[in-house]
Amino acid sequence: MNMRIVIAAASLAVLSSTAHAGCGINAGSVRIGGNDFPAIQAVSGAAKACDGGGVTVSVDLNKDHKDRQVAALTANPAEFTTSIINNSALVALMNDGLAQPLDDLIAKHGKDLQAMQKVTIDGKVMAVAFMANAQHLFYRKDILDKAGVGVPSTYEEVLAAAKAIKDKGLMDYPIAGTYSGWNLGLEFINMYHGHGGEFFKSGSAEPSVNNAKGVATLKMMKALTAYMNPDFLTYDSNAVQADWEAGNVALTNLWGSRAGAVTDGEGSTAEIESNTMFASAPTVAGQSIPATTLWWDGFAIAKNASGADAEATFITMMNGISPEMAAANVDAAPWLIKGAVPQPTDAGVLASAQGGAKPYPMLPYMGAMHSAASAEIVDFLQGKESAEQALADLEAAYIAAAKEKGFL
Repeated sequence: MNMRIVIAAASLAVLSSTAHAGCGINAGSVRIGGNDFPAIQAVSGAAKACDGGGVTVSVDLNKDHKDRQVAALTANPAEFTTSIINNSALVALMNDGLAQPLDDLIAKHGKDLQAMQKVTIDGKVMAVAFMANAQHLFYRKDILDKAGVGVPSTYEEVLAAAKAIKDKGLMDYPIAGTYSGWNLGLEFINMYHGHGGEFFKSGSAEPSVNNAKGVATLKMMKALTAYMNPDFLTYDSNAVQADWEAGNVALTNLWGSRAGAVTDGEGSTAEIESNTMFASAPTVAGQSIPATTLWWDGFAIAKNASGADAEATFITMMNGISPEMAAANVDAAPWLIKGAVPQPTDAGVLASAQGGAKPYPMLPYMGAMHSAASAEIVDFLQGKESAEQALADLEAAYIAAAKEKGFL
């Protein structure tokens, strides 16, 4: 599958302005399914305003949406007429032929979309992106100052800073990471990218992670856990955000879409928020690119939606991602919407992009690699097996899944 993501890092900061018209829908059923975090809440809230006058709009946001979207869109008619997706989630829909091309709908109702918002696969627009995202460094300036260390730009410096913070008695667990389930697999992917690793042998779906770079990746991930809460394997983005807002953490590599949430005047203190700063994801092992992956979030429309529902859904989602919505939620995300102006909370995503961070691989078999990483490196992090054994298990689990799906 030849996939081209029409989103340039340099374009993230160049957004011009235009207003979008109202809903103007006479009939249809719009059923929105997506993940649950502030930016998507803002988009779905604006879309919900189209409800009434012959069209019904329902919204179902759930942090586990990525795990249920395939079954939901396989139903006929689909449970959701649109799935709010990202790089990885779109691949899962495409693998099963569950998303429909949007070119005709864009021609009728998408005149305000920018080129970088159109996610094009094999010459057809299969999704519309509305925001950029990446995991990047969040740091507490006041804690670093008290520890006598500067802002880390490498993971080696992150470890040194955490040691200084702990040695001075400032925090017991100064680092937090998203080390649970799917999030753990992404932490591995980010760090392996940072080490310059390639996940597959050139031109094939054969795995290529059981090597020196893979071992170094796992050893760095484990070294970081020495400064994390002992329950680190239960931490997802919500748990990290809660610990940050409580003042328990000074360093984390968290999603840019959480930057506005930890500085919004809610759930924390003025001291913590005023000292919360954002920077590029660190590099590692002497490499030059940030150890993270670039993402976009957007929406796809279910193939198993009627023509009327698909059109009503597209118009509704265009209302959801309007310039007015972005202007009302400036800190919720680095918006890719025409007229949106980059905010201070976007700094980490933009710095990571400008530093050369790679996009998350949009390959049909990347989901199998991600799932294998999520499951198979836990024993190493718990001290139950070697890095080499964990990587061998990872490759074996990936190969079994890839053969089952016909990729090998």
